[in-house]
Amino acid sequence: MAKLTVRTIKSAKPGDRDIYIWDEKLSGFGLRVKPSGVKSFLIQYRNAHNVSKRLTVGRFGVISPEQARTKAERLLADVSDGVDPSKDKQEARKAPTIGELAIRYMAEYATPRKKPSGAEQDQRNIRCHILPALRKNRKAADITRQDVMKMMNGLKDTPGAANRARAVLSKMMELAEVWDVRPANSNPCRHVKKYPETKRERFLNADEFCRLGETLAEAERQNVEPPHAIAAFRLLIFTGCRRGEILSLRWSDVDWDHQCLRLTDSKTGPKVVHLNAPALELLQNIERKEGSPWVIPGRKLGEHLVDVKGPWRRIREKAGLEGLRIHDLRHSFASIGAVGGVPLQMVGTLLGHTQASTTERYSHLAPDPLKAANEMIGERIAAAMLGENGEVIEFGKR
Repeated sequence: MAKLTVRTIKSAKPGDRDIYIWDEKLSGFGLRVKPSGVKSFLIQYRNAHNVSKRLTVGRFGVISPEQARTKAERLLADVSDGVDPSKDKQEARKAPTIGELAIRYMAEYATPRKKPSGAEQDQRNIRCHILPALRKNRKAADITRQDVMKMMNGLKDTPGAANRARAVLSKMMELAEVWDVRPANSNPCRHVKKYPETKRERFLNADEFCRLGETLAEAERQNVEPPHAIAAFRLLIFTGCRRGEILSLRWSDVDWDHQCLRLTDSKTGPKVVHLNAPALELLQNIERKEGSPWVIPGRKLGEHLVDVKGPWRRIREKAGLEGLRIHDLRHSFASIGAVGGVPLQMVGTLLGHTQASTTERYSHLAPDPLKAANEMIGERIAAAMLGENGEVIEFGKR
């Protein structure tokens, strides 16, 4: 036995098997010299079941003898208190990584609790932003606020993407606490501020509506775009619905008697979409695909159309509407109503833009004013698309 000093350790020579040199001052603290010449500090102790165990403290050259001694003293003190540091190390080794946490998050939260589109967005955020920034093999319990800030900084040029990635990661960390992967109140996303985002507001004016209408009609005549994609764009124009609401629309959702759509699974929950005359005529003229429940069927039997980005890109380019997003059709529907004198709260009701608690405030509105407002919007859009007089203006937030 000898006191483990730098001189003692450097003078230790490797043999044909592991050599152990025990410290004369601290019982249970020693040095292991492997045949390869690698020298590591370790402790030897007996756990609560009187089983002899050895635990590596650190490699010589990475930590000093003094650092190793301090660490060994702490570990041996834990042993005297009944703690098995070897067991703790094994449990830490088994602790889930951020990659494993992501898999559990998708399986137990995102997929069963969110719509398919929402779950896909979460998966995309995890794959493209979270795992590359945090490294999937790191322990989920080791993720710090600095790690989150570093991820956000790496996405500073796309603030929207940064904020969405932060939101997904924050939920993962929240669930990690529920699943006992992290201590309570340890969410590293807390106090990491989101980036400010500038909302894009784009409304079609009368001339743009006319160009869009002509381009859709020309594409239909020449059969250069899928007919059901064209029908989807027109329904989006005349209903103010979200893209997903129209693409996933079933014929059973159409209430012909009351001239409305009864959507049971929209972004804001169940809602009624009133149908104006142009929208009703569109629905009546859409070709039904035999055996398909979808208003906008896809190519595969039993599936609805999912991706209309290609047709939309070609349509807007032909119409000279560069940068116009499909969602801007919804904004344009609202702007037509606003410029026509429809109160914004009523426009919001037509769009299903409010939460249930807010919508209740409009429950006293008779159906006739809503129907009249909806008809006026439909007529104005139809006129604009035919090149007749129409006007769309932007309105500020109120």
